[in-house]
Formats: sequence, structure tokens, C-alpha cells
Amino acid sequence: MTESDGTRTPVKASASGAALVAGAALFLACSGMGTESVASQNLAKAEAAVQAREVAFAQTMADRDPEAFRSFLAEDAVFFDATGSPLRGAAAVADAWGPFFVADTAPFSWRPDLVVVLESGRLALSTGPVLDASGAPVGRFNTIWRLDADGAWRVVFDKGGS
Repeated sequence: MTESDGTRTPVKASASGAALVAGAALFLACSGMGTESVASQNLAKAEAAVQAREVAFAQTMADRDPEAFRSFLAEDAVFFDATGSPLRGAAAVADAWGPFFVADTAPFSWRPDLVVVLESGRLALSTGPVLDASGAPVGRFNTIWRLDADGAWRVVFDKGGS
């Protein structure tokens, strides 16, 4: 407490005030216990969900199903074409990828070999090999997924490279 002359006088703590402070300190110390393992479990579940979405996304190419492919795209998705130019929006991406779905067999495939989710649980990266029609590796893809309000993971960025 500060007196009118500017000097400080110590304030005596009551027993109930000390108990309140001790209780708050104990609560704060205990509330962090176990959160790392819970967070790790939640991240592992999210990573497994993104892995499954990426595998299902790749399956749309094998199944020759452009409508299903489109359903994995966020409306504001950005894909980079072979020249490195961005394709903006799900409609533009689906149109540009349409020719890949014309032939009876897929011209390429992909599969994730790494998925990482941010601790926020809202964004994820999946990456892995791109394979030609014979199964030979020809590059890698990098996809950024966003967990949308409806609970679905959708592609927001995608870039392949050789």
C-alpha cells in the first residue's frame, strides 16, 4: 500500500487471501498437467484424418471422377500449374485439371508420405511422391489443407514439382 507521503507500507495477507492465492497457483500448475499428451493425441487424430483425405483425394484421379476431385477443393483454393503460375479458385482448378480425367487410365498418381498439422488444428501440410502412369516417381506434391467450418478438410494450396 502507498501512503500519502509516497512511502510503501506492507499489506498483511489474511489467511483466506493466502489460501486463495495458493489455490490459484495450484490450479494453474495442475491445469497444464496432461495437456501435452491430449494435444499430441488430437494432433495424431487430425494428421490421420488429413492422411485419409489425401488418399481419398488421390483416389479421385484413379477413379476418373472429376466431380469428386472438385469436392476436395476449397472455394478459394490456389493450385500452381506446370509453369508455376497460380490457378485461383476451385472452378479454375477443376477446369485446368479436367484434361487429366479424360483418358481411361490416370496419367499420374500421388500418395502422402508425410502429414503435419499445426497445433491450432486448422491447417495441415501433406507431401509425397507423384508417380507416372507406370508407377515411377516423377516429382513431389505439397498440399496445404484447411479444416473448414463444416468439419471437412479441404485443399487450399497445392504445388507439385519435379
